[in-house]
Amino acid sequence: MVGRCLAYAAFVLCCSASLLPAQAQTRAVLELFTSQGCSSCPAADKLLGELAADPTLIPLSLPIDYWDYLGWKDTLSDPLHTTRQKLYSKVRGDRQVYTPQMVVNGSLHALGSDRAAIERAIAQSRQNAALSVPVSISAGNGRLQVAVAGSDGKRGGEVWVAGLAKAITVAIGRGENRGKTITYHNVARRWVKLGAWNGNAESWIVPLRDVAGADIDRAAVLLQTGSAERPSIILGAALAALR
Repeated sequence: MVGRCLAYAAFVLCCSASLLPAQAQTRAVLELFTSQGCSSCPAADKLLGELAADPTLIPLSLPIDYWDYLGWKDTLSDPLHTTRQKLYSKVRGDRQVYTPQMVVNGSLHALGSDRAAIERAIAQSRQNAALSVPVSISAGNGRLQVAVAGSDGKRGGEVWVAGLAKAITVAIGRGENRGKTITYHNVARRWVKLGAWNGNAESWIVPLRDVAGADIDRAAVLLQTGSAERPSIILGAALAALR
């Protein structure tokens, strides 16, 4: 038992030490609410792929389902994403829900195809403690290891892991994008809540099978203020390859 405790303590210290430089460089978590049935979305999907090459960003694609009635059912959509987008608008108080919409660090939004507007939102969101808490995630030996640092601010929130598909290419047969083949990047395929966070340092070890799936090859951890019902500012985030 003593050896196991020492090994666990060493892991937490290692995560904290290795995380700080990388986290200092991370500028934003970008959540793109998109749809295969939206004619305005391909430009944003393409831009998200370009942003995914930037190591200072964690871009996520969250396909929604409310345009399915236009003639093509989005093959990647998840009603949880639709709910998350609507809850963001409710928390912000603007009730703006559209595609392609980019939510930046859980607090601001911009047109998903407007790179300049996204950059402005990133800069503005960083003035309000976004990504101020060091977070780490790593995969190995059939498990995920997640560590969240403590914060003097003592802001409450939740820690979530999103299982992601790095790239999925879809040939769209009907609807507004009929005949197009589009690649979607960092597509959220599964969400797992690790627990609540009250400002103290925390860590979790999660069986990889709880997050992994047939097309899931990476995972992002998000430390977010509020709750699943009231998502707000993202205080910390990290990304890891699963294979």
